[in-house]
Amino acid sequence: MNREILAIAVPAIISNITVPLLGLVDLTIVGHIGGADYISAIATGSMIFNVIYWIFGFLRMGTSGMTAQAYGRRSAVATTAVLSLSLRTAVAIGLFFVVMQVPVLRFMIWAMNTPAESVTFVGQYFDIVVWGAPAMLTLYAANGWFIGMQDSRLPMAIAIIQNVVNIVASLFFVFVLHWKIEGIAAGTLIAQWSGALMAAAGMVWLRRRTSASWAAAGASESSAETDASASLGQDCNQQNAAPATQSNDAATGNHAAADADRVSLRNFFAVNRDIFLRTLCLVAVNLYFVSAGGRQGSLILAVNALLMTLYTLFSYFMDGFAYAGEALCGKYYGAGDSASFRLLVRRLYVWGAAMTVVFTVLYAVGGQDFLGLLTSDTHVVRAAMRYLPWAVAIPVCGVMAFIYDGVFIGVTATRGMLVSSALATALFFVLYLSLSAALANDGLWIAFLAYLACRGAVQGVIVHKSKFMSV
Repeated sequence: MNREILAIAVPAIISNITVPLLGLVDLTIVGHIGGADYISAIATGSMIFNVIYWIFGFLRMGTSGMTAQAYGRRSAVATTAVLSLSLRTAVAIGLFFVVMQVPVLRFMIWAMNTPAESVTFVGQYFDIVVWGAPAMLTLYAANGWFIGMQDSRLPMAIAIIQNVVNIVASLFFVFVLHWKIEGIAAGTLIAQWSGALMAAAGMVWLRRRTSASWAAAGASESSAETDASASLGQDCNQQNAAPATQSNDAATGNHAAADADRVSLRNFFAVNRDIFLRTLCLVAVNLYFVSAGGRQGSLILAVNALLMTLYTLFSYFMDGFAYAGEALCGKYYGAGDSASFRLLVRRLYVWGAAMTVVFTVLYAVGGQDFLGLLTSDTHVVRAAMRYLPWAVAIPVCGVMAFIYDGVFIGVTATRGMLVSSALATALFFVLYLSLSAALANDGLWIAFLAYLACRGAVQGVIVHKSKFMSV
């Protein structure tokens, strides 16, 4: 079981670490071709797309859980059906942003308080990179499908190659063709579509490999199709539903298959609706955290930005174990293997505890040195040390939210995720508004840590009161 967890978690962690490199490469290159206006434009443009893609992260999470369950049933038809729905949704949303790029850009420039001197450069960057929206959202869907199919190595390989393509293309456009902002945007765009094409090839290869493996293990196509009809017809948020049984009547089976197509579409959007609303809660907390820090002055804004890198680093590792939870919980739940499901959850607890100890000790002992690596401004580092104890508490408060996210996505208990996030978000705002006048930035950190802990606690209650723990 530990080998299964690590086989998915480790490549996922490596993939997560490569994600910020795309933005870092752009900032590094632009730092050598222009001044503050260029840097501000790239930072703002990257943030615009990060927010957009974060909101539509359900394309990865919803696809992962539903695919993992179909994988556990060895249903080739079901895994393909989920992939098809996810890809069509991703392309449709991506094309929407391409068509609506002008109003979207205007709104985002307004929402992010973009400096007037950077607006032109932000527009140049946005006008090019927006054409990569269908590719990036397709990658989200593909990565979710890969994880559901128990393979996190393909997303890792794609992420690494994307970065190489981005570096080479951006350097060529900027330093050979002298395109400046347009060159950086073009490099990013080429990297995005390169990733989408690699993902398409990976999907074809993985589907063929998996089908051959199931065929060798004795899984027949007819039983897979019948199973797909029954399973996709279930409400993905009703984990207590009894497994559907195969009908002996061919006519009834055909009718169930046709009905399952309609129900599965409804269920797909029901699952992703809950994840979408849950993501909005997370976005609201994170954006307000930044905004509240900014209202306390540039020094506190810088301090919180530095300390939040500790949260980001922890999340990169814990997301890897959450992905393992998505893939393996979904597989065992779909297969009806309750013993393996419960063992997996217990092992995830152990890995979460181990990561908590490691990162808590690391931050407590080396936090100041780490902050010194991020900035040479000793004034900011000294100010950050005042709030470092709150950041040291991040692993303890946040670990269970990551673990349970993986479990909930795996069994597509998305309503529980939404409820826990909504309650935690409400707690965050109540606490901050109550404490901000007296405690200022300390109150902000207390509210944020309570938000993390509440997410995990509420999910824990839901998990242990639900029948899906016994499959």
